[in-house]
Amino acid sequence: MTVAEAVPVVVGIDFGTLSGRAVVVRASDGTELGHAVHEYRHGVLTTALPDGTKLPPDWALQVPSDYVDVLRHAVPEAIAAAGVDPADVVGVGTDFTACTMVPTLSDGTPLNEVDGLAGTPHAYVKLWKHHAAQGQADRINRLAHERGEPWIDRYGGLISSEWEFAKALQLLEEDPDTYARVERWVEAADWIIWQLTGEYVRNACSAGYKGILQDGAYPSPKFLGALHPGFADFVTAKLEAPIGRLGDAAGRLSARAAAWTGLPEGIAVAVGNVDAHVTAAACNALRPGQLVAITGTSTCHVVNGDAPLPVPGMCGVVDGGIVAGKWGYEAGQSGVGDIFGHFVERFVPAEYSDAAAAAGVSVHEYLTGLASAQRPGQHGLIALDWQSGNRSVLVDHELSGVLVGETLATRPEDVYRALVEATAFGTRTIIETFRAADVPITELIVAGGLVKNPMIMQIYSDVTRMPLSVIDSEQGPALGSAIHAAVAAGLYVDVPAAAARMGRAKPAVYQPDEAAAAVYDALFAEYTTLHDYFGRGANDVMHRLRRIARTGAPL
Repeated sequence: MTVAEAVPVVVGIDFGTLSGRAVVVRASDGTELGHAVHEYRHGVLTTALPDGTKLPPDWALQVPSDYVDVLRHAVPEAIAAAGVDPADVVGVGTDFTACTMVPTLSDGTPLNEVDGLAGTPHAYVKLWKHHAAQGQADRINRLAHERGEPWIDRYGGLISSEWEFAKALQLLEEDPDTYARVERWVEAADWIIWQLTGEYVRNACSAGYKGILQDGAYPSPKFLGALHPGFADFVTAKLEAPIGRLGDAAGRLSARAAAWTGLPEGIAVAVGNVDAHVTAAACNALRPGQLVAITGTSTCHVVNGDAPLPVPGMCGVVDGGIVAGKWGYEAGQSGVGDIFGHFVERFVPAEYSDAAAAAGVSVHEYLTGLASAQRPGQHGLIALDWQSGNRSVLVDHELSGVLVGETLATRPEDVYRALVEATAFGTRTIIETFRAADVPITELIVAGGLVKNPMIMQIYSDVTRMPLSVIDSEQGPALGSAIHAAVAAGLYVDVPAAAARMGRAKPAVYQPDEAAAAVYDALFAEYTTLHDYFGRGANDVMHRLRRIARTGAPL
């Protein structure tokens, strides 16, 4: 470690699905000195644009000015909360949800801010959970296998509708005029760095996992032209840019961004990153075999390995995708906290809300208390956790949720627990798929909002038959971004060295209970039967229902 002349303080900024948060961190030991959260003014646009323009099903958009507002509000508030002199901040790091895409002009201006385009849906940010490009993803996958494209195996054989190419192809095919106006197709993780520094640098993480960049190359113009003639030059005309290694400095804080944030002009700004991947450093879990599950509205699972191995249904294996010198693997579940929230908001009767209010707790806490009193299997239910589709291992966002075993005696707490168990079964499916592909999983570390719920954590430990370590921070992604900022500022030689000093997790906080685990083994077998029946082609009813819902006509 290089001794800095100034007080070594860094700022990490985490741009989530509904809000952005900033944390001020002492670089010598990772102590979090202060933080602040700023809610996005427009949230997630799923039904209409700000001007009232209606959106089709499966769309999820955002307004990029909301991200700049995080810089204007959360960063100064975090500095104030920390009680530090802004002059002592030596570096800034950021992370973002992915794949979240911003269509821009050549200078980074978002297309929705261009005159005449405020009412154009395709001019807005396509959030990670925009799932309306499934048809384009299916065609990319079919063509890749027909042509024997070598890169498809690096993604478990399937490209997701959430990713860069599928979303761009949807834009081209549905709104070619707006596509023609796009001069840069930018990951939000890189767009925010562009705003901070004035430099456009693509980060190695997003480019590898979401942008199909493998062995230094994207899919070829010939491949892209076979999808659509107008797509052949997509990479060279709209996507390609210099690649920044994680932990390196993308540039220096511009005068404009310094005015927004109150931070010193010219300090180091780290290359952008993805919220899940950056959290591995916050947990100090960068060694091969350490699987980090970052839980929230969705869950992302990341683990390092020593070599690239094909793993069915994974989100990708990328050289340096998590940390330089290792092959980073990613998997995930498209819905977790979103599923619990959807059930509570739409299906829990008012009497439960009243009881929760009387007890001074949230409805989630009230249901957790009731569900915690049950033994495994007592409710007689099995659920599939596909309300937002399946990211891994089926990579199909046309799939939907299932609840089996409901009777007239079924209560809300029964369903709530069954949904929690379903997400745990989804994580076990991912772990077993890794292991079957010879990618070792030796430790499970959990970060994100769900670590606050002991029932959920114990169920995950019982279902996976693994001890659960938990991150020792409530701001995991922001802390991980701060760790990368410390490296970019020259305070550490590399990310592992910084993570060893600044990252932290509590080891083996939850231990599997053998009696519960035995019951969950049996229930997981039932889950797997349903998973394969509905997800692997035995019964295509979910796809048929989606088509009927869209067209309003029998098939």
